[in-house]
Amino acid sequence: MTFVQNVTDIDDKIIINASRAGESVWELATRQTRAFDDAYRAVGVLPPTIQPRATGHIPEMLALIGRLVDTGYAYPGGGSVWFRVSRFAGYGELSHQRPEAVQASPECDEGKVDPRDFALWKGAKPGEPFWESPWGRGRPGWHIECSAMAGKYLGEVFDIHGGGLDLVFPHHENERAQSASAAHSHGGAGGGAPQMARYWMHVGLLTTGGTKMSKSLGNSFLVSDAFEQVRPQVLRYHLLSAHYRSSLEYTPEGLAESAAAHDRIETFVRNALDILGGPDEAAALAAECATNPRRDPAGQGQVKGGTLQGARSSGRAGAVVIAAGAAAHASAGDDPAEVDSPAQAWAAFAAALDDDLAISRALAVLFGAVGCGNQVLSKARRRELAGWVDVVRRMLVVLGLDPVSQWPAAGSELRPALNGVMEIVLDLRSAARARRDYTEADEIRSRLAAGGIIVEDTPEGQRWHLA
Repeated sequence: MTFVQNVTDIDDKIIINASRAGESVWELATRQTRAFDDAYRAVGVLPPTIQPRATGHIPEMLALIGRLVDTGYAYPGGGSVWFRVSRFAGYGELSHQRPEAVQASPECDEGKVDPRDFALWKGAKPGEPFWESPWGRGRPGWHIECSAMAGKYLGEVFDIHGGGLDLVFPHHENERAQSASAAHSHGGAGGGAPQMARYWMHVGLLTTGGTKMSKSLGNSFLVSDAFEQVRPQVLRYHLLSAHYRSSLEYTPEGLAESAAAHDRIETFVRNALDILGGPDEAAALAAECATNPRRDPAGQGQVKGGTLQGARSSGRAGAVVIAAGAAAHASAGDDPAEVDSPAQAWAAFAAALDDDLAISRALAVLFGAVGCGNQVLSKARRRELAGWVDVVRRMLVVLGLDPVSQWPAAGSELRPALNGVMEIVLDLRSAARARRDYTEADEIRSRLAAGGIIVEDTPEGQRWHLA
């Protein structure tokens, strides 16, 4: 799989904002790109295979514009080059608009034949960056940048084109028109079929108070702002917890619900692995049970299904606080899906994601598996427990949320020492309870809780985990 994430480092907004900030276009673009990349890394989004910059692909843009001019899909005028919208029969199909109803482009109309036409190359203005071209000094239009870079690295027709819902028109509509016209001009794109990508996936927008979140409106949040409330993996869970095409209302209450839901999953995984002796032991037992299913010693049923061994993350869907999908939100209080076995749970989870990434259904299955695992959270039923924690971790790996392999706890190298200290403390608490000094036992637990360590009394003894 090749994932291309292009960087627009020259356009009207960048020029305007750089001027306001008193810095060069290149400084602003580089600083914002680094901040974007840092935010993506912080929430566990896999890096792209290729991350081309617009200013590094001017020759490809000039070649594409030249092809469109030579074949009549574009024309020079007023120092710029314009795409002829009327020439492309499929214009408006992506955004479901009729070409005759499309309003005039807001760009300067000097030299335009049709008000709907849009700029491929913009004539140079005083004080702005420029490049030489056959049509005079200037710079590329925003839309042509994406077409040129996509064509270079993915070909004339590729599988998936992503972006926010706010980009469907005019940006993606114009991209498609340019690329399909260029392909048609020399017999490409399947004999001239008007396409660029086989699938267009548009992501719903993040909102606050029912209004689109944007820097210009002053209602946006930085990822670092969100990290003051929740851990990075919780923010990731929150942003991917519902369907990608719907908007998501960003509120402190919503983050708190996501934190509770994520903690429920994480607590189960850590408790289960503690009982089973760690990730390696749990995986080995799950593999054994998958290969030789049999009834566990307590006669509590069979363990079926695959194991985490060999499972790998095929990619992580995610976003920083810019855009995200959300229709319904699985939380700790939602009704989990009914599943009878780890194998059935995995099949239901995979089927949900195969259905246009139906994340709410997938999370319902995940919580159903967690519920089943919590019912057998004991050493007496460790074979069943191994199967459930294994399938839960397989789902979490796909979502980029596995607390063991993808989000190891900070200071995990100190875990052996902490285990030793906690063994001593819990022995002291047990001794206090044995002599019926419940006040001291409760005081020990309260002091641990204040320090971020939760102690639970279970039929199998005391169990602890980090809050």
